[in-house]
Amino acid sequence: MSPVLYRKYRPQSFEEMVGQKAIVSVLKSALEKNRISHAYLFSGPAGTGKTTVARIFARAVNCLSRSDLDRDLGSNLQSPCNKCEFCEEFASGQTLDLVEIDAASSRGIDEIRALRDGVRVLPFKTKYKVYIIDEVHMLTKEAFNALLKTLEEPPEHVIFILATTELDKVPETIVTRTQHFEFRKIGEEDLQKALELIVKKEGVKVESEVLNIIAILAEGSLRDAQSMLDQALAASASELGAKELRGIFGVPEQELLEKITTALLEKDAKTALKLIHQGSEENLDQRAFLKLLIRNFRFLLYLKLDSNYEKELKTFLPASELSSLQVLAQKYQVKDFENILNHLNNAYPLLKVAYLAQLPLELAVLKITAS
Repeated sequence: MSPVLYRKYRPQSFEEMVGQKAIVSVLKSALEKNRISHAYLFSGPAGTGKTTVARIFARAVNCLSRSDLDRDLGSNLQSPCNKCEFCEEFASGQTLDLVEIDAASSRGIDEIRALRDGVRVLPFKTKYKVYIIDEVHMLTKEAFNALLKTLEEPPEHVIFILATTELDKVPETIVTRTQHFEFRKIGEEDLQKALELIVKKEGVKVESEVLNIIAILAEGSLRDAQSMLDQALAASASELGAKELRGIFGVPEQELLEKITTALLEKDAKTALKLIHQGSEENLDQRAFLKLLIRNFRFLLYLKLDSNYEKELKTFLPASELSSLQVLAQKYQVKDFENILNHLNNAYPLLKVAYLAQLPLELAVLKITAS
């Protein structure tokens, strides 16, 4: 059984990281200057690289290539070598000096007390004992208080890396005792490039539009993008085409999107609602439907404001789709695109609570065509 793509292609060095350039730059600089903090807090959406960066950093601070002898030889002080004894042990999880805790399942006071006892013990082999606490916001109040005491007086041989998808649930007293790094959603272009590299390494054939669609659906999460690519490849008999992918994930056809885009610009409510109903009958994913519409109007806005934006769109949009957008960009005004974008964007969060999946888009259509 071959490993799933997100595990197989998990970055093993800072250079392989997708997105998060500012964070990577700061951490690499800290390693080069040997200015290592006792505690870090990584917050941000799921699948953006928090745990991956934590593991890379844990290897880097203990990597044997950072020894004084190798320092004189001009070794890379900013990233783990992934070849030395410590790097290999940390990567395989066969070390007592790296402790990973999932706070979602180990969230009580007893677990944190055990952690406090373990912190007092010196590392078995390496310079630093590293504790990675994932989903740290799940800890109980009592556990947070116990952790706080450890963070206030940490031993020199320990580094804490806390990760969370819900920063607002982490007490301010914890946040202020860490170096906080906020991970952001990964851009669609970066996601697409990462998927292109995976496809190339896997030696599989896919249409270019496939990776573009996945990058959109992933909502800034590399892990989600890799999982969707994995799912699509598993369901594909041979070459993975855009039409096949649309069927797997319920993504509307380009023709349907073009028709509803035009209907909204012409304030044709009847046609727009008919197209939404058609999409519902075809069991389309309404989130993908609305997301692609928002993307269309955002592209139209940019094309209207800057004709040079066409060069960027050419790198990942099919020629036929770009041509259609160019015609509409010339025909309508900025305020038309802005008005529609506002209504569509306001409708997007309502998908989570809507009685019917298509209702937010239908209501947005009525507002757009009445304004």
